[in-house]
Amino acid sequence: MASIEFKDVAVDFPIYNASGRSLKKRLISAATGGQIGADPLGRVVVRALEGLSFTLRDGDRVGLLGHNGAGKSTLLRLLSGVYMPSHGSARIEGEIGSLIDISLGIDTEATGRENIYLRGALLGMSKAELKDRMDEIVAFSELGDFIDMPLRTYSSGMHLRLAFAVSTTVRPEILLMDEWLSVGDQGFKHKAEARMRELVQATNILVIASHTRELVLETCNRAIWLEHGKIRMDGPAEDVAAAYFGN
Repeated sequence: MASIEFKDVAVDFPIYNASGRSLKKRLISAATGGQIGADPLGRVVVRALEGLSFTLRDGDRVGLLGHNGAGKSTLLRLLSGVYMPSHGSARIEGEIGSLIDISLGIDTEATGRENIYLRGALLGMSKAELKDRMDEIVAFSELGDFIDMPLRTYSSGMHLRLAFAVSTTVRPEILLMDEWLSVGDQGFKHKAEARMRELVQATNILVIASHTRELVLETCNRAIWLEHGKIRMDGPAEDVAAAYFGN
């Protein structure tokens, strides 16, 4: 079983080179909805998330809604372990897989085959696992003999196909996404869509940030609307989408 439990979670980012003068801080705070303040040491801090409390269980498919800067990406990075809470508690049970940046760890001087091992290692896969699945990954990427050529010789589409093929090999209990992945030409997009749906169906908990109403309604059974780093609404996807996008 997988689960996520947040209790009054906040994330602060200290700004070490910012002025601490009260007038400047008041002006900035007024312009940003009160999200910039000072910590006990007098340092200027940006509060990216504040007072987040929610619980996710097996079967939850959660869409994160909110304008740019609302805190969606910060929450995804908090869930993935990139950030730690500044306040509150976050308890996460289950293996996490992130499709936030599928090109992370890719080396343009290394061959496609070598990059499969590099990216796979970042995803938590062993060398033995990757060796067993190498032929499958290469076949899915449709790179042919280019798999043994340096990535700097690849087109952008080839690069994305390789990154997608490796990143969607894992089957995590908790899957994090920043928008739906769609890569390649029309033929490959069909394969990619099928792979993505298979991956989503296999995961226990899905958390996906999106600006698309149709995607949220089609993929999610629950939605969380973030505004200025706080939860404005949390409930069934249909209800939250109607409130956020309008009827």
